[in-house]
Amino acid sequence: MLPTNFAGVLASAAHARPGHDAVVAAEGACTYARLAGRAAAFAGALADAGVAPGDRVAIFLPRGADAAAAFFGTLAHGAVAVFVNETLKARQIRHILSHSGARAVLTDGEMAARLPEGPGGERLTVIDADRLGDGGDLAPVARVGTDVAQIIYTSGSTGLPKGVTLSHANLWAGMQAVGEYLSISADDRIASILPFSFDYGLNQLLCAVGAGATLVVERSPVPQRIVRTLRDQAVTVLPTVPPSWLQLLGVRSFEQEPIASLRCMTNTGGLLPVEAVRRLRRAQPHAQLFLMYGLTEAFRSAYLDPAKVDAKPGSIGRAIPGAELLVLREDGTPCGPGEVGELVHRGPTVALGYWDDPELTERVFRPNPCRPPGTPASERVVFSGDQVRLDEDGDLYFVGRRDRMIKTLGYRVSPDEVADVLYASGEVAEAVVGAEPDDTRGNRIVAFVVLRPGGDLARLQAFCASELPRYMQPARIEVRDELARTHSGKYDVAATAASARSGS
Repeated sequence: MLPTNFAGVLASAAHARPGHDAVVAAEGACTYARLAGRAAAFAGALADAGVAPGDRVAIFLPRGADAAAAFFGTLAHGAVAVFVNETLKARQIRHILSHSGARAVLTDGEMAARLPEGPGGERLTVIDADRLGDGGDLAPVARVGTDVAQIIYTSGSTGLPKGVTLSHANLWAGMQAVGEYLSISADDRIASILPFSFDYGLNQLLCAVGAGATLVVERSPVPQRIVRTLRDQAVTVLPTVPPSWLQLLGVRSFEQEPIASLRCMTNTGGLLPVEAVRRLRRAQPHAQLFLMYGLTEAFRSAYLDPAKVDAKPGSIGRAIPGAELLVLREDGTPCGPGEVGELVHRGPTVALGYWDDPELTERVFRPNPCRPPGTPASERVVFSGDQVRLDEDGDLYFVGRRDRMIKTLGYRVSPDEVADVLYASGEVAEAVVGAEPDDTRGNRIVAFVVLRPGGDLARLQAFCASELPRYMQPARIEVRDELARTHSGKYDVAATAASARSGS
């Protein structure tokens, strides 16, 4: 039987493979025995500081072994882990610390200097990782599966992030489902190039520890450096998001020289353009490509069987093991094949709700309108806000965010569908599509692109005119040197549009 405290996964791995590398980073390798010892030290420091089970603990450390140990140590003590993205600025950090009600922050000397002053700061106990030794055996306290384990603050493109509350049972279910369909084993070396504060980045850590595998941390965003690390460290599993995939495809040694160790690649955090899917398959033909879909509120939702990728490069597949995905009309009835509706997720990875926001929780986490007979009335499902459609085979296709659909000339247009045509032109390396108010159209479509070497704006405009109906054609295409991203690595449409308006 699995221990209810998720920290038990590290205790088990340390017992089974004490000398095996758990985390490899620029500063060296950390074995499972040492990672568990560091986690025990963090748990002991929290106890000494008077932190009680259920208290929130912020983790503000560079992605690597100590950040991983701080996470498992916090859970082992029975407290609630709150990762704070190391790239955030004072305003966002202050909001997360205050909104979560953090009782302590686990950091180091260099990072501590960046902690902001402000309301609530007097409640925080700062624990310096540099002053901790190894703490001996890791002994997680007992937890019930529904106890809160973590708050993940989502990286929105506007406003301040909201906290998604995950239980110990959620973490177990997410790790097991993803580990199962990716066939993660102790022999794997999993690349970590995304922040632990991002649920997708966190899952690489969870799956690695769950299987006793090795997590290979690369903190540099430079694609050439990432490719070098993939080769030097014989990485077998490479997960990232569309902007990073597009940058990697711009590296000759990645696109034209297959990485022998690589057995699978995974994408989520946005729709990967069909042309990029095809280029990835040509670049690394021996590696399975998993096109996935997820939302923080349910951790991970769908994946496409790699055997179908060549035939269905635009699909996100079907539900992960143990979950059910519904496509519903506004009245709560199921959509038929080809009909666009809202994706609704049901299963053990559904989060507990939003931290300290019962109104938003009630809007998003609702009773299942298609509840099977015998299912408890208390069951809640997640209404994602994402528009999808099913094909005749039962595979899903992402259409767009309900709140990002562009109403123009009387039509509803998916920005992702327009972006897919931009990529298909062969002129574009990166693209985001948004909208601006227009008195005659309602909204006009605008596109911001980074051209490929040799790419030409006039040819791109001509391609759009030939491939898109008038109502879907961008009214303006603006060439940029780079596109803004969120702290989790996704494209930030609002920030890109704002910088264009300001002329920066």
